[in-house]
Amino acid sequence: MTRRVSLSATIGSLTLANPVMTAAGTSGHGAELSAYVDLSSLGAVVVKSLAAQAWSGNPTPRVHPVAAGMLNSVGLQGDGVQTWLERDLPALENNGARVVASIWGRTVGDYEKAAAMLAQASASVIAVEVNISCPNLEDRNAMFAHSVTASADAVAAAACCGRPMWAKLSPNVANLADIAAATIASGAEAVTLVNTVLGLAIDTRTRRPVLGAVRGGMSGRAIHPIALRAIYDVREAFPDMPIIGVGGVSDGESAVELLLAGANAVQVGTATLADPRAPARVLAGIERWCTREGITSLDEIVSAAHR
Repeated sequence: MTRRVSLSATIGSLTLANPVMTAAGTSGHGAELSAYVDLSSLGAVVVKSLAAQAWSGNPTPRVHPVAAGMLNSVGLQGDGVQTWLERDLPALENNGARVVASIWGRTVGDYEKAAAMLAQASASVIAVEVNISCPNLEDRNAMFAHSVTASADAVAAAACCGRPMWAKLSPNVANLADIAAATIASGAEAVTLVNTVLGLAIDTRTRRPVLGAVRGGMSGRAIHPIALRAIYDVREAFPDMPIIGVGGVSDGESAVELLLAGANAVQVGTATLADPRAPARVLAGIERWCTREGITSLDEIVSAAHR
């Protein structure tokens, strides 16, 4: 007799029904995926990153397909937290989604403002993901996530959200474990590994960069080994740190790889842009893999590559 698989996933103080979430920026601000996926069936829906104010984003072109992935320089376009609370959150709630609000800013004060606005959100917003892979205007446009101190400051400023915080980190650093530790010490319950990898594409006809902002974030299958390495390294350094893995998850097997490396849960990003049913496919694929391997609980496989 086949034993039923328990896919319950624990991330800090939260317990999710399963480990599969959407990734910020790839499933919209609201319930856009509801026509394809039962949002209540996912561990959580992570919405597109929100700022305290509306932001128009980067110049076009903003998206460009590349081998095994995509470059994007959308620039975190959005109408701001208040509009999201009024317009988009109700649709997510009506679809039974557990919501993770992602926030961003260009100063520490921006993070505090966005987080404070989210403090009024309903209980359906179960966590706030602090996206610190953003230019820091207070440090000559260096990214928050490239600095131990700046990362810690941004996370600490967001604590007024009154919810569990996850710090979303960049892989484009040599001291990722140190930065992860600093964000946890500043109040984050978990780290999300990883954000996109900085890249560039050139049009050989025009001999100019393709994207309007020149550089963009590389995502998709090509960065999967980078995400695996980052998760493995941070888990090796901190055996008990809650980690959400993201990067190149396209099916059950690639999700299981992140879990084996040390992730407690996973997010599905670029694959959703190609197939809006991807999060549901990944969830079903994890369950099939566990059944085939005789696994009855995620605890048996999370960080198994370290044992």
